[in-house]
Amino acid sequence: MTRVAVFGTGNWGTAYAGILADAGCDVRLWGRRQELADRINATHVNADYLPERVLPDAVRATTDAAEAIDGAQIVILAIPSQTLRGNLATWAPLLPADAAVVSLMKGVELGTTKRMSEVIAEVGGVPPERIVVVSGPNLAPEIAAKQPAATVVACVDDHTAELVADASDAPYFRPYTNNDVVGTELGGAVKNVIALAVGMAQGMGMGDNTKATIITRGLAEIARLGVALGADPQTFLGLAGVGDLIATCMSPLSRNHTFGVNLGRGMSVQEVIAATRQTAEGVKSCQSILALAQHHGVDVPIVENVAAVIHHGKSPSEVGEALMSRARKHETR
Repeated sequence: MTRVAVFGTGNWGTAYAGILADAGCDVRLWGRRQELADRINATHVNADYLPERVLPDAVRATTDAAEAIDGAQIVILAIPSQTLRGNLATWAPLLPADAAVVSLMKGVELGTTKRMSEVIAEVGGVPPERIVVVSGPNLAPEIAAKQPAATVVACVDDHTAELVADASDAPYFRPYTNNDVVGTELGGAVKNVIALAVGMAQGMGMGDNTKATIITRGLAEIARLGVALGADPQTFLGLAGVGDLIATCMSPLSRNHTFGVNLGRGMSVQEVIAATRQTAEGVKSCQSILALAQHHGVDVPIVENVAAVIHHGKSPSEVGEALMSRARKHETR
């Protein structure tokens, strides 16, 4: 039986722990709060995040990182992306020398513009052939309800990708493998910012034409940035690209979409943050993604305008005007 450690008791970490257990793994779920770990072990339910999901007996929660990671063949990281560096510095000495280290995180680090796999390599000392990125249209509440879904398991090493895919192959969850870590990772990070823009449009009362336009042009921005960083363009036509983009931009279960809707309805960023209990990764990552694009000379007008709303007080209506007044251009250039 494959032993897996999952770090993070939020929506996706909890849902993924359930996937792994349903696929036949022995799972240790790490979280910061002893009371939550105790409740999960007593009731098999994470009532704070996924109260409808009863976790299998093979999932045990702990606040002890060493206990969680002991004997693990796979280590899953499902924490907010901007906290990875600090947390991983603490956990790195515990990492087994041959374990696969998997990122479920979808962000770009503030200050360094590093992708999460790059932070794992730098801070954890993990070689590329053991770093895996999982990304796709994976809304945690639907997966917790065991509704059919698929994802991409990306690693430069086929054997490691297959190891993680096999451990994640539950009856309702279908993993596909590929070697494009950069494209898989960027698709997951940038789509959160595009979802904020789609949410803003919906909050302002815009219809499906507007939302489809933002999604499609957002995909163009993701692909341009990805190709500039060496990604395979085909990745953005798959689950980790357009698949994840559609789910995140259109679903009320998406935190980023919901955050954008509230902004479009006139709430300030601070008001939405105060009313939200969970992390909307695009809110924090939009500035670092913009910096990454600018460093590589890539035009990302939607990302740029979302960052202006989040960080510089621009109104959603001003974003619409700015985007619609841009000079015309060839669609694919």
